[in-house]
Amino acid sequence: MSESLTAGCLCGAVRFEVTEAPVVAYYCHCTRCQRRTGTAAAPGARVPSGAVRIVQGEDRVRRYVPDTGLPKAFCGDCGSALWAEDRDSGEPVAVRMGAFDEDPGIRPSYRQFTAYAAPWEPIPDDGLPRHPERAPA
Repeated sequence: MSESLTAGCLCGAVRFEVTEAPVVAYYCHCTRCQRRTGTAAAPGARVPSGAVRIVQGEDRVRRYVPDTGLPKAFCGDCGSALWAEDRDSGEPVAVRMGAFDEDPGIRPSYRQFTAYAAPWEPIPDDGLPRHPERAPA
């Protein structure tokens, strides 16, 4: 990756860049992602620690910290999902693929939490590995 990937929320209040190439991309079928996005699965891209730099609207970023799982960052103005954070460091670790301005150059390579897949949208027969719980690291 020669240039940073730019990204942001729907209303434009939050803008950020990813300065290193995403490591892996995936679909998450957990019920938390379903409720957070209103969709059957949420595509995310894992990024190296320190690779996300907020360039605008840091004061607009809000977080939901569930009892288990990773904290979720979103725009406090429009509600757009932005990234998931490491519970200990607070560093963004997985950017929501819909936040990227352009093609991030990576495609989801597995599906996780398929045991909780939405019954109203069958998982496509796309050949991707399926993990009933979190995918092994």
